[in-house]
Amino acid sequence: MSVLSVYHESRPDQPLKVLTHLEDIAPTLAQVGVQLERWEAGAPVAAGASQEEVIAAYRPQIDRLMSERGYLAVDVISVTRDHPQKEELRAKFLDEHRHAEDEVRFFVAGRALFSLHIDDMVYSVLCEKNDLITVPGGTRHWFDMGEEPHFVAIRLFGNPDGWVAEFTGERIADQFPRLDD
Repeated sequence: MSVLSVYHESRPDQPLKVLTHLEDIAPTLAQVGVQLERWEAGAPVAAGASQEEVIAAYRPQIDRLMSERGYLAVDVISVTRDHPQKEELRAKFLDEHRHAEDEVRFFVAGRALFSLHIDDMVYSVLCEKNDLITVPGGTRHWFDMGEEPHFVAIRLFGNPDGWVAEFTGERIADQFPRLDD
């Protein structure tokens, strides 16, 4: 189940609201320019599927987004509890950063927490299987895959070089609940 917790940046211990239904979450995020929707695979995706198999299962949706929004590249990231670089990846994504382009993630399996720092608010979005989130370019955010990660996500990029971040140097992410809290 997807969950949205909305905080004032000065009150990381007290959410102003917690939403658990897509019908409530999507319009709340849309008010700040973030898109959340659900996708279904056009073909079954087996555990351990290759990048090519995962992309093929969602090819119509991927092609639609690439065509509509001009994305140039697509890949699949898969991180599990036995990934040899899970600690380094988690640490890197946990620092507040932004991208010049949209950050687009579709969760094929598992879950992770996106926290979006917009104006003086923090929107923490627990994304799970079948969630597509589009975070507009320039949005400050951080991403938590948890201490024992398990997720597979399709990533779409407007930059053919893929993931390029500008870190803000702010430590705000350290104050807010993490995926495992």
